[in-house]
Amino acid sequence: MDKLIINGMVPLNGEVAISGAKNAVLPMLCASVLVDSGSVVLKNIPHLHDVTTTVRLLRSMGVSVTLDDNMNIELDPSTIKNFYAPYDLVKTMRSSILVLGPLLSKFGQAKVSLPGGCAIGTRPVEMHLDALTRMGASIKIENGYITATTTKLVGTNINFPKSTVTGTENILMASTLAEGNTIIYNAAREPEVVDLGNFLNEMGASITGHGTDTIKIKGVSELKGISYSALPDRIETGTFLVAAAITGGKITVKNTIPEHVETIIQKLKESGAKISSSKTSITLDMKGVKPKPVNIETGAYPLFPTDMQAQITALNTIADGISIIKENIFENRFMHVQEMTRMGAEIRLEKNCAIISGVDNLVGAPVMATDLRASASLILVGLAAKGTTEIERIYHIDRGYDCIEEKLRQLGADISREPM
Repeated sequence: MDKLIINGMVPLNGEVAISGAKNAVLPMLCASVLVDSGSVVLKNIPHLHDVTTTVRLLRSMGVSVTLDDNMNIELDPSTIKNFYAPYDLVKTMRSSILVLGPLLSKFGQAKVSLPGGCAIGTRPVEMHLDALTRMGASIKIENGYITATTTKLVGTNINFPKSTVTGTENILMASTLAEGNTIIYNAAREPEVVDLGNFLNEMGASITGHGTDTIKIKGVSELKGISYSALPDRIETGTFLVAAAITGGKITVKNTIPEHVETIIQKLKESGAKISSSKTSITLDMKGVKPKPVNIETGAYPLFPTDMQAQITALNTIADGISIIKENIFENRFMHVQEMTRMGAEIRLEKNCAIISGVDNLVGAPVMATDLRASASLILVGLAAKGTTEIERIYHIDRGYDCIEEKLRQLGADISREPM
């Protein structure tokens, strides 16, 4: 097990390239089992534990998977031989539930362990299961596993009681080969959902409305293999922009899509950063000044993303004033606060809100990461703190950030990975 060691108070400067989005790649990997002819080649793949775990899962099912030197992944599902997702392979990531819809739609059966992932709050799968049941699946849950069977999924109207990204993606994939038409109401609008819809359409699906809250799918008889490049990671983009802001630096993030991070850019401008963008890059200049406090309230896209809440909380710890962070998505997503207070942050929690009084200086200390985005936020406060910060349990960070310490070193950060 490794830890990260950071010597802080070094302004970041330079350019950094953003990797492909984990939350776009994982459902595409799962969707590969839907293909009838040819192979699926996925490009712009981030080197992450969750990607590796999903590839291992698909291989365990019999899917033929090859990787080239550029991390492009080729998947041939014609060799699939079982439809089982065991607990040992999926216990670390909630996205494992995304094999359920494709397996059920293509093969009429699936046995999938109830998913794991970060301990940041309740992420019920009931909405997935209710929707698949409405489409004709027979589902039972016992001994921690979902067992689902069907003779043929049939399109219907699905009205999610609340927006769910993985629920939308699961039903979107399941509907592509279902009989008749499916309409998903209150669908998630995240860019990763749009990318999945585009990916499926190129394979031969008939999907319209992705990117709105109403998605229409006309079932088709088969899908074909294609080559497709996943979109860049908007959360990695936002994290590096905050890293520059919290250190008073100036960086350019490349290979990104500015329109996907508009709410993040707006908040960083409110904090005092000067920001300009092109079609595929964003430049942030904090000019060495102390950030102003910014209030945020998380919500489903296009509102402020919950996956950036911890990072903005980090920025506000050294802001010149008081800020309020309201978390509306996950009830346990303030676990990073306790670790930040060990470094001198002044944060008070009230229900789903964090009230932050910015301090003049943070001080390095040993801290422990509790989840993926908390890991990123602790790196950020470490970059801004006086002295040395040691972050343990960094296996969380490797689930969602591609070589983060290497990229930060490119920008001048004093950060290293060492064995415990």
